Amino acid sequence: MIGVTGAHRVGKSTLCKAFAESCGLPFVQTDVSGVFVELGLDPKEDYDFDIRLMIQGRILALMSKTFEGAPSRFITDRTPIDLLAYTLADVRRTNLSPERVGCLMAYSDACFRVVNRHFSSLVVVQPGIKLVEAEGKAPANPAYIEHINSLIMGLAADERCKATKHYMSRSATDLSERVMGLHRVLLGVEKRHEEVVRRVAIH
Repeated sequence: MIGVTGAHRVGKSTLCKAFAESCGLPFVQTDVSGVFVELGLDPKEDYDFDIRLMIQGRILALMSKTFEGAPSRFITDRTPIDLLAYTLADVRRTNLSPERVGCLMAYSDACFRVVNRHFSSLVVVQPGIKLVEAEGKAPANPAYIEHINSLIMGLAADERCKATKHYMSRSATDLSERVMGLHRVLLGVEKRHEEVVRRVAIH
């Protein structure tokens, strides 16, 4: 299972759809915007931390349910690493009570559990393509996108994240180049799986 992770407006969904079409790997699309619509909230707005944590908790529950019902091999355009990054982006020096800190730590643990349960590989897509505003999406603010990208890079490298990590270069902005990069990731995943099967057979 390959999880494509990164800030909004970096081309994750477009990449996943193109890759899925090129190799026949099922594409599992996540519906973050749908959760905002269901809650009557606007993803372009800022919310206090309690509301943010509630939103991200709903999205994580939906995402986990989606992955549970997915095929055994798939690619998806968002992972709990993304969710945790957006949640952490709303943490300030003094805006969390000790109780809220505990809630955040529990949410962090839940995000890593879902990642480790469902993904063998994560591919971090960094900013690079031209930013375009889109209805129902978070704002295409380059400074905020860089903030989220930095958080995602750190969370992907965290030792709690057991999936193999791959980082797409900022200079890789051409879609065909990005698709080829994912093909190399998939080839590596298949080789590692074959090696594990071979070792099990030997022992």
